[in-house]
Amino acid sequence: MPHPTQVVALLKAQQIRHVRLFNAEPAMLIALANTGIRVTVSIPNELVLGVGQSNSTAANWVSRNIVAHYPATNITTIAVGSEVLTTLPNAARVLVNALKFIHSALLASNLDRQIKISTPLSSSIILDSFPPSQAFFNRSWNPVMVPMLNFFQSTGSFLMLNIYPYYDYMRSNGVIPLDYALFKPLPPNKEAVDANTLLHYSNVFDAMVDAAYFAMAYLNFTNIPVMVTESGWPSKGGSNEPDATVDNANTYNSNLIRHVLNKTGTPKHPGIAVSTYIYELYNEDMKSGPISEKNWGLFDANGTPIYILHLTGSGLVLANDTTNQTYCAAKDGADQKMLQAALDWACGPGKVDCSPLLQGKDCYEPDNVAAHATYAFDTYYHQMGKAPGTCDFNGVAAITTTDPSHGSCIFLGSGVKNGSFVNGTAPSMNSSITSSAACYAFTSSIMIIKVLIWSAFFL
Repeated sequence: MPHPTQVVALLKAQQIRHVRLFNAEPAMLIALANTGIRVTVSIPNELVLGVGQSNSTAANWVSRNIVAHYPATNITTIAVGSEVLTTLPNAARVLVNALKFIHSALLASNLDRQIKISTPLSSSIILDSFPPSQAFFNRSWNPVMVPMLNFFQSTGSFLMLNIYPYYDYMRSNGVIPLDYALFKPLPPNKEAVDANTLLHYSNVFDAMVDAAYFAMAYLNFTNIPVMVTESGWPSKGGSNEPDATVDNANTYNSNLIRHVLNKTGTPKHPGIAVSTYIYELYNEDMKSGPISEKNWGLFDANGTPIYILHLTGSGLVLANDTTNQTYCAAKDGADQKMLQAALDWACGPGKVDCSPLLQGKDCYEPDNVAAHATYAFDTYYHQMGKAPGTCDFNGVAAITTTDPSHGSCIFLGSGVKNGSFVNGTAPSMNSSITSSAACYAFTSSIMIIKVLIWSAFFL
């Protein structure tokens, strides 16, 4: 892991406003102080048993790791363990006690209203997840799930769920199409239909979130929101992991961000975005297991991006090239007449120098309205200091983190010098966006980033 101050510098440069830590390391919490970044801290699995067996142990943990840092460090949530039911079943019997003991300690410090408590669960505890309407929690865990959900309901907390369409796809033996796992657009006849509700599902993520809602409803809990505490896609894998690629990771994370930012919601809860943390901020080159386990990060340990996110049309979210650079581009599928009108305005009243678009000049090719409009829009956007509202052009333009420069046509603010990309990182012309250190999150309220969609990471 980079030094905590380097981690925080990266978070700030990327405007990441939410971060999930897999522990409560003092140095990291100190580095996060006075940044305003909303922090989820975690009680590691190895401590859950002790905390769940002793009220005083829980109180001491809260005193050392929460009270000592709050409010300078904006701690908003405590995650008690991680996938305890499936990875540490011997601690399952005290998991609800651990939640209650931590809550009692917060109550004693008058922090119970400011800080929520939950525990991340593996989506594997949901059985028969499709169709979602028939989903239910593994009944062997009902003695834990029922009191746990009662706790969440009484404290206004949420169900934390880790959702990995990558693993669902890999284990499906071809039953789940890759495009369905990656959020790629599907024709209506390719969508999965829940025969009981007639709801159409175009991706694994939404189906799993709704399965969680239906599983809770099966136990008579209908007002507990779902927060996705881990989701992502590996950018590299071994010979037996052919779909762990940079392109697929880019596609999945970019589409996930867009899905959350657009407040699409799920078929069961349309218009209600699902707060989501991207796993993860950094690659973990020393992690054991298959090659994919080392390659879930958005950045390497030096802060260099693994890939540049495809975020055209999603607004200002994340500049994954660490320079926080953004551009203004014509929207895909925008009306040609409106594009031409906006182009004419930019090159006229907008006072953009459009001479590079003339025949024989550097930006003449490709000779189409969208390409020429992108050049004019981006130039105007930068001339206006990237001020809010300067990349709209009556709805035919959008902010993107993809550098539209090509060949000898270099856009303002580009990371291109003399035809080569700085750091050797060349974004594609179409572009899409974990370490036990950080997870990146999106939510629907934009606290930016996931906008409430938040921008959050696992650390």
